[in-house]
Amino acid sequence: MEASGYIPRDGDFDQVEVRRQRQVISRPSLSYWQDAWRRLKKNRRALISLFIVVGLLCFTLVGPLVWTIDPAQQDLDLISQGPSLGAPTLVVDDYIRWPGVVRQDFPAEPEDFPDVLAASESVAVVGRPTTQAVRLQWAPVQGAADYLVYRNEQPPSGSQDLGLPLGETMAGNKVGYEDRLKLEAITYHYSIVATDGVDESEHYATLAVEVHQAISRRDVGKRGLIGEVGQVIRLEAHPLGTDYLGRDMLARLMYGARTSLFIGLVAPLLYVLAGVLYGGFAGYVGGRLDIYLMRFADFVVALPFLLFMILFKIAFGIGPGESGIFPMLVALVLLGWPGTARLVRGQILQIREEGYVQAAKLLGGRSRYLLLRHMLPNTLGVILVTLTFAVPAAVFTEAFLSFIGMGVAPPTPSWGAMCNEGIKTMLSHPHELIFPAVCISATVLAFNLLGDGLRDALDARMRSRDE
Repeated sequence: MEASGYIPRDGDFDQVEVRRQRQVISRPSLSYWQDAWRRLKKNRRALISLFIVVGLLCFTLVGPLVWTIDPAQQDLDLISQGPSLGAPTLVVDDYIRWPGVVRQDFPAEPEDFPDVLAASESVAVVGRPTTQAVRLQWAPVQGAADYLVYRNEQPPSGSQDLGLPLGETMAGNKVGYEDRLKLEAITYHYSIVATDGVDESEHYATLAVEVHQAISRRDVGKRGLIGEVGQVIRLEAHPLGTDYLGRDMLARLMYGARTSLFIGLVAPLLYVLAGVLYGGFAGYVGGRLDIYLMRFADFVVALPFLLFMILFKIAFGIGPGESGIFPMLVALVLLGWPGTARLVRGQILQIREEGYVQAAKLLGGRSRYLLLRHMLPNTLGVILVTLTFAVPAAVFTEAFLSFIGMGVAPPTPSWGAMCNEGIKTMLSHPHELIFPAVCISATVLAFNLLGDGLRDALDARMRSRDE
């Protein structure tokens, strides 16, 4: 261009527009745990289970601070009552022993014994029938030497279906009886049967009596309530009812959750930690020592848990009727770790061949550093999943042992012990069994579903499937 004498100018060239393409990140960079939490939130069942677990912990720890009723307090006026928000109760006079009714114009011992004894012509209630006492009076039967009193919650269909035998009068002229045996505010059917002292009559007289809930004036003062004789007051609320001793079911479930969840959380934490250390060491050292260690783990798996539970109770001096919480905890920890040890060992055998572990070895990393800094943290996902599955197993084990009388013993509340108490009155008062059974089932199901969700969320292979 210098030879021709041409000098370029700005206008001789067209301006070229340069377009720069930016790399757009369609998805923010997430850590392993952030991505696991994102996947867990997508699992609706696992998320609901997580809320249930948090609710159970609040029910256990915060509940007794809100619901301050003593779980050991007995209310004999409200035995085996269903759920209520405060039963209306009649205030009555303090109990005075009733002498009964004796007919002076009628012989105590009959002069002759007829072949057939008739039924009483009339049966009546003396006073107002309440849960404090029901007093009965009937017409005497000619030739009777004694009277038997029966009580049934259903109308009797015959002489073989009279219900619970309450007692006898022991005299032919004593025609009154007072019932104070575990009375409830329901309708009872009382039957009076005459007897000659040996055989009962096939004829009987029945009276349906509606019993009213009542509280004595003395008990009103003890509870700090206000009410006069003849007034109807409202007692304390029992949202889940009471048990066979009149204790509040809600309070006992809260305190029972402490026992059940203590075993269900502490025991898995201890034996999972033991299994992690044992399996991590066995997997890292490898070789013949690894084989010997795992054969010992197989031997522990074969040991019978129930037998060792009995042996530990004897060794710790736990007698019949005493709570065996500590022996149960020891048995779970000593016999529950092999499953976790196997899982962790398998993970360590795989991780120790990874490149970053080999690089750390070349840089002079010691065995303790490699195991605690590189290997075990990368098995944390498996450990968490194992822990969430171990918790419901421990809760169920505690409930089973308490149910058969080898775990927590009354009066200490426990879900399993409450089920054992509730099964005795399952047909007449099902709430005493249903509520603790629902708590056990909800806890086991929630932790199992949460474990399934964590297993999917912590699986790195699921990340590629979601993308």
